[in-house]
Amino acid sequence: MTMKAGTTLQGKRILVTGGTKGIGLATVRLLADQGARIFTFGRNQAGLDDVLASTGGSRGTVKGITADVSTKEGMEAVFAAVDAELGGIDILVTCAAIGAQPIHEMADDDWRQVVETNLIGTLASARGAIKRMEAQGGGHLLFVGSISTEIKAEGESVYSATKAGIQAFAETLRKEVASKHIKVSVVQPGSVSTPMQECSDAEKREAIANDEMLHAEEIAEAIEFVLTRSERADVLNLRIEPRLQKTS
Repeated sequence: MTMKAGTTLQGKRILVTGGTKGIGLATVRLLADQGARIFTFGRNQAGLDDVLASTGGSRGTVKGITADVSTKEGMEAVFAAVDAELGGIDILVTCAAIGAQPIHEMADDDWRQVVETNLIGTLASARGAIKRMEAQGGGHLLFVGSISTEIKAEGESVYSATKAGIQAFAETLRKEVASKHIKVSVVQPGSVSTPMQECSDAEKREAIANDEMLHAEEIAEAIEFVLTRSERADVLNLRIEPRLQKTS
């Protein structure tokens, strides 16, 4: 049996949300090294400047703007820029997310901001991408979820709710866009060394050394794997966690 080659990322037009730090930043760097044409954004200009400078020598290209994924105006600006810079979108990777405390310990505006960023921002990103993918005949939506939807650790009620929403959205959306030749995948990371983690750099290094935490680059590699399967193969859910992932 002759196996069909996997998908190359060379020249692919990819929108990465939240690409200025953590998993998003690692993903931008890796996919740009594979020759992709990346557009990304974040809320901080300094962070955006850093990612643009650090990817200047990549095989692909990286462009971006400052925008807030949680606002209608922010997403309108992002997709207007995507249309102008890329002329379409082949792949969406949603990494934009913020952490949270237990809901009773958060101010009303703060927990709502988590929901608007993590869940509503993901839906808005998908909506804009689907419109463009449908017009061009297909594409791939990849959502970064979390194993928090499975382990439901104490202190993560708000965060887990947003990620569970993304999981349910993806599984249902897949049925709605399959006939449009649009793939839908979810990568579910476990504990990862990112700015979202509320621990010191020394504690992160110790957790990594003890196989209790992963590097963001390891999640980016999983994302690359999902995006480079053949057109026939569809990775629905990919769970990746450290060997000694804590579950409480």
